[in-house]
Amino acid sequence: MSSTEIDSTRTAVLVDFGGVLTSSVHTAFEEFGASIGVDPRLPIRLLASDDVAKKLLSDHESGRIDEDEFSHGFAERLGVGGVTVDPGGLVQRMMAGLTADPATLAVIEDVRAAGVPVALVSNAFGRDCYNGFDLQSLADVVVISSEIGVRKPSRKIYQIACDRLGVQTEQAVMIDDLQQNLDGAARLGIAGVLHTGAEDTRRQLAERFGIGA
Repeated sequence: MSSTEIDSTRTAVLVDFGGVLTSSVHTAFEEFGASIGVDPRLPIRLLASDDVAKKLLSDHESGRIDEDEFSHGFAERLGVGGVTVDPGGLVQRMMAGLTADPATLAVIEDVRAAGVPVALVSNAFGRDCYNGFDLQSLADVVVISSEIGVRKPSRKIYQIACDRLGVQTEQAVMIDDLQQNLDGAARLGIAGVLHTGAEDTRRQLAERFGIGA
């Protein structure tokens, strides 16, 4: 298929939450790092490369440990990094800078209005991460990692989303701000849109897949 041809076989959309329907999670974490007086990238660096912190995040997003256990464990890892942090309300402070992105929410609303089914596929972080959002009104299907015991980029979470939508994986497009999550979806034949902003995502959906055109 040439770059100018539309892949009309794609008839459903899977969409991430944090960093797509909201502002950047990485920016929120950097703001938190700055607020506790350390290198703003320390929290992200720990979650990406510290084995203990990585396991804490994986276990929390998969529902194996709750927010309090994650918070206490991550506060300890921040302590190793040279900063003392109260674990109480730690996740809320890490996510304090996260806000809804009305422009991308409008893209998804328009996609659904055009008759394209949408599944929200999200790695949960904290018990309050979806506060202020009516998830059931945002998508036809909602798949939350902590509720099913598996997180992106596991193939299983994408398969569950497609099964619940009643579509084959080869019919789906995944919108995510992390390439690793798109790579996981691609193993099932799900096409990917790397989200960098609402207008680019709208353009890709229209030009590549004829969705929302």
